[in-house]
Amino acid sequence: MSRNLVKPELLAPAGNMEKGKMALLYGADAIYLGGKLFGLRAFANNFSLEEIAEMAEYAHSLGKKVYVTVNIFAHNEDIDRLPDYLRGLQQAKVDALLISDFGVWSTARQVVPDMPLHVSTQANTTNYAAVQAWEQLGAERVVLARELSLAEISEISEKTSVELETFVHGAMCISYSGRCLLSAYLTGRDGNRGACTQACRWEYNMYKLGEQKRPGEYFDLEEDERGTYVMNSKDLCLIEYLPELMRAGVCSLKIEGRMKSVHYVATVVSVYRKAIDQCWADMEHYSVPEAWITELNKVSHRQYTTGFAVAKPDRNAQVYTSSKYEQTHDFVGIVTGYDAEKKRAYFEQRNNVKAGEPLELLMPDGSTMPFVLTEMLDEAGTSIDCAPHAQQKFSAASDKPLLQFSLLRRKVVKE
Repeated sequence: MSRNLVKPELLAPAGNMEKGKMALLYGADAIYLGGKLFGLRAFANNFSLEEIAEMAEYAHSLGKKVYVTVNIFAHNEDIDRLPDYLRGLQQAKVDALLISDFGVWSTARQVVPDMPLHVSTQANTTNYAAVQAWEQLGAERVVLARELSLAEISEISEKTSVELETFVHGAMCISYSGRCLLSAYLTGRDGNRGACTQACRWEYNMYKLGEQKRPGEYFDLEEDERGTYVMNSKDLCLIEYLPELMRAGVCSLKIEGRMKSVHYVATVVSVYRKAIDQCWADMEHYSVPEAWITELNKVSHRQYTTGFAVAKPDRNAQVYTSSKYEQTHDFVGIVTGYDAEKKRAYFEQRNNVKAGEPLELLMPDGSTMPFVLTEMLDEAGTSIDCAPHAQQKFSAASDKPLLQFSLLRRKVVKE
């Protein structure tokens, strides 16, 4: 079975209304988000049904889509509450639901039979037979497990006709596509019901190794320069492999990060927008300029890995010395407007920022430019030399018009 190649959709995370709008403005074709119930990101600022409806209306006004996660592994009480929630999502006019649990799937088929359903990555779909089975159950799309190689994805594509989606960027779970019991065991918070504490990122002190049938006999475990972060995976980055993914027939390229910042979402979406467009225009001569990698390094991230795409991950796919993120730039403000007559740009502060320091603007069209704050005024029109207060409103002189929703950032100075 062969597929007609299609330009893949760029699918971005939306942890709240602002992040959703920024993702769409910076180039995403669609966003995925979670409601207050039944999603696997309980600690994100998830959406009420009213907010989901508002987000869907905004996306549709741009000709774009909204998908909602309903991907917990449901218990009896969850199923009892599910029908009303599904009807609410249908009324909100969302474009599809992401589901992993077969009981949730069956309930959705009965309650909202016309709603497009996508199979969540939590369903651990790793072979073409499973994709075929989901297709027979009416799936419009299957989000493949992150544990697949490019060759495996290509074979699945050849033997199926349903839409295929895969992750291309973001955090990797140490457990199989997120099916992890560690958080529930250590804290009582069930990662499979949306309350993961990311216990895999904690530092563990492991000095003795024992075997159950040999009580009292232990082997010393020595901590070396790698430390003890033994389950701390690097972040996925497949920007170099877009031609292979497109040739494999993948229709949607997904960015992880509903709990990440506005800066993360806008920057990563902006880079992958350029990458997808350039790759689709000339797949044979596609290459990744250093400027794109530089941009991806500006946001909070762990070191990057290709995950399972090229080869099975080895010890080099882990970060052993720390669970901390790294980034080259801090997000310090967002452009809220521009007055052409007064030649002033208006900002909302997101980090302490001062007049005169070298800054950079990232704009929704993907361009960047250096910028220095001068003639700063607060909302009352009083001259100031810094904006130290959280989300403080201020303005600054700018001869060049600045696009609304542009991001202001500052290079991190390492001590």
